[in-house]
Amino acid sequence: MAIKDANKQYIKFDTAVQVLKYEVLKRIAEKEFDGTLEKEKLNIAKEIVDDLKPNVRCCIYKERAIVEERIKLALGGHENRENMIEVIDIACDECPVNRFIVTDACRGCLAKKCRDSCNFEAINFDNRKCKIDYEKCKECGKCKEVCPYNAIAEVKRPCMRACIPKALSYDVDSKKAVIDDSKCIQCGACVVDCPFGAIMDKSYLVDVIRLLKDEKKVYAIVAPAISSQFNHSKIGKVITAIKKLGFEDVFEAALGADLVAVHECNEFKEKGELDFMTTSCCPAFVSYIEKNYPELKEYISNTVSPMVAMARLIKSQNKDVKTVFIGPCIAKKTEAKRNEVSGDVDYVLTFEELLALLDSRNIKIDECKESDTKHGSFYGRLFARSGGVTESVKHLIDSEGIKVDFRPILGDGIKDCDIKLRLAKLKRAQGNFLEGMACKGGCINGPGSLNHDIKNSKKVDKYGELSSSEKIKDTLVDIKFEDLNLSKNE
Repeated sequence: MAIKDANKQYIKFDTAVQVLKYEVLKRIAEKEFDGTLEKEKLNIAKEIVDDLKPNVRCCIYKERAIVEERIKLALGGHENRENMIEVIDIACDECPVNRFIVTDACRGCLAKKCRDSCNFEAINFDNRKCKIDYEKCKECGKCKEVCPYNAIAEVKRPCMRACIPKALSYDVDSKKAVIDDSKCIQCGACVVDCPFGAIMDKSYLVDVIRLLKDEKKVYAIVAPAISSQFNHSKIGKVITAIKKLGFEDVFEAALGADLVAVHECNEFKEKGELDFMTTSCCPAFVSYIEKNYPELKEYISNTVSPMVAMARLIKSQNKDVKTVFIGPCIAKKTEAKRNEVSGDVDYVLTFEELLALLDSRNIKIDECKESDTKHGSFYGRLFARSGGVTESVKHLIDSEGIKVDFRPILGDGIKDCDIKLRLAKLKRAQGNFLEGMACKGGCINGPGSLNHDIKNSKKVDKYGELSSSEKIKDTLVDIKFEDLNLSKNE
């Protein structure tokens, strides 16, 4: 879905939900930069939803009410809730709560395989049509499997289907979606998969704008996944555009990834006696272990993420500065607030929020000059896709001639990670180094991305090849990082 933004740039969003989110964020940014947000924020909903006719809701007033709720989340959401993801109740369409329903395709046939396959006596017939007794139904799906007419449909809510940790349920009375914060890992899969845009992440957009308007120096740290997002222009021009927002400078998180690879490699070598270690780059993956496999917490790498490593490097070399991470991840917003890394990264923005910022200032990327993007190595940039961390550690082990038994396992997506973690719990892991990525395909498919193109992995590889340094150690030659703490604080 191509839209024309304020800079006359064409961005191919995945859905109309993203377009609506972009419109809200851009208008908020415009008004905050102009100093009129407090006065004008109540008019934003009317600006977005015109007086003609509703788009998908019953009336324009409900659509405006939904936009108003999105504005609240864009302004930081509810202060009493730590979860970065919230359900917009009025936007929740109260999708069917029963997993299986009988459609009009049912012929009331003689065979009645559906009834005979049900071990819970939940299938009966009324007026020659199959009926499901939902008080007895265990949602096993056998009736659906055997129906010769495919007359029984599975209609599990999209948000619940997307949520592997099973943090999403529904309120029995209102039928609205409900998030269980004790199970939620902030992966953002529900935000992407809800067709009505009824689930949204909170934003630090206004906080960042206020930092940029302040006199303090603010540094941006950009995730390597950005190489797959602004496809209409060169990455060097995107970096310049970010600087024009008011950032003192822009650094690649890929350089932080190089630091992490070295530290994590050394940690793996030192922890050889444990026989097993997991990566810690993906905050949603780490949270999943903590909440579902607490017995494996000791095996999580104590190395900080590339985001934090880069922030610590910047703050070690510059006094009284602020750092803002820009990437595809919602979970990073929560990671930045964790006690063990508190104060390292001040705020986190997604690529969706970055686009809104650029358009709010009418900064045209194509008209910008190219900035240097030689910070990260080939391997550091590969952290943006699944397998990148493993390749980086293996590169170091091989290039340094480290004598260690390195048997990597890849957890691609939280569902796959769960399988690998279950085996590790049973002491049956098929390797000793587990790279876990909550998003299938890696960071390039994060919920804050502008698009989730199947070619994004190749774009990251190409971006890696553009690096002036293939070897990780080459990027660190001029950096004094020996005294830099790359471990999580106790």
